[in-house]
Amino acid sequence: MSVVAATPWTLVGQFASVRFTVTATAEPGLLPRLIQPFARRDLTPDGFECTRSGGVLRVEIGMAAMPAEMVHLVEGNLRQTVGVSSVICRREITGSVRRRVAA
Repeated sequence: MSVVAATPWTLVGQFASVRFTVTATAEPGLLPRLIQPFARRDLTPDGFECTRSGGVLRVEIGMAAMPAEMVHLVEGNLRQTVGVSSVICRREITGSVRRRVAA
């Protein structure tokens, strides 16, 4: 029996309009920790809005054209940030999905 390797689908070269909504404990140092996943990938958010209600912060971080292959990486990093209780990611992928070139 022969096994046929499937070529994985990827979003390489595509962009997404993304908005992350983060809910976290209001504490010093939180906001720089939320920007770090973007800075590590040489990305600058287009918008950053923070509101505090008691001991809870609600942070909206948006990008109009984020490389689509980085969205899940940044989302995962935000979820692992100390103090974060939830992350909601809304995205709209622009362009078409294609097969990745074999390595």
